[in-house]
Amino acid sequence: MGTVLVSPVADFTDQPVVASIRIPTLTDDQFFDLCNENDLYRFERTAKGDLVIMPGTGGKTGNRNAALTSSVYSWAVADRRGVAFNSSTHFRLPSSALLSPDNAWVPRARLANLTERDKERIVPFCPDFVIELTSPSDRLTAARKKMREWMEGGCQLGWLIHPRAREVYVYRPSGEERLQGVDELRGEAPVDGLILDLKPIWDPDW
Repeated sequence: MGTVLVSPVADFTDQPVVASIRIPTLTDDQFFDLCNENDLYRFERTAKGDLVIMPGTGGKTGNRNAALTSSVYSWAVADRRGVAFNSSTHFRLPSSALLSPDNAWVPRARLANLTERDKERIVPFCPDFVIELTSPSDRLTAARKKMREWMEGGCQLGWLIHPRAREVYVYRPSGEERLQGVDELRGEAPVDGLILDLKPIWDPDW
């Protein structure tokens, strides 16, 4: 079905092995079924058709992502304008890439025309808002590149949270902004009203 390419690395704590598999004929439905049949792994598909096997996270990163998911979900339920999604959700970008952010939000109006089958499978468009959270093994350059891919796909606002340096990169259609020394993030269109407390992200309490 394809060739598995494993990047050689010297230090597994900083640069994880990433397997990239080229399967040009894999359809969106086949990709979705592959993910379901191999639920111990996380996959993404690049615009070129490569499958990328995503590394798992450690305890602190998992706890940080749980805090993010809880905050965004609770706000979305109260706000009612849109729906929040967790890191297991794949979205289809115009480039044909199938990517999963750590957190995402989509207005209800965009979801209204989806069939019940569509709702159970890959969301067929780019979310309006995404959050990506780096883990100790992530390369910041790769994370920033993925954020640019979200924006090119039609995302309106993105937050890249980098706990190691206690910094946040804010992405808008107009460009990227780097923030340091902040303990909260305040949403703007399309998620105006969202307030994200960063203290549990900077300093998990265990």
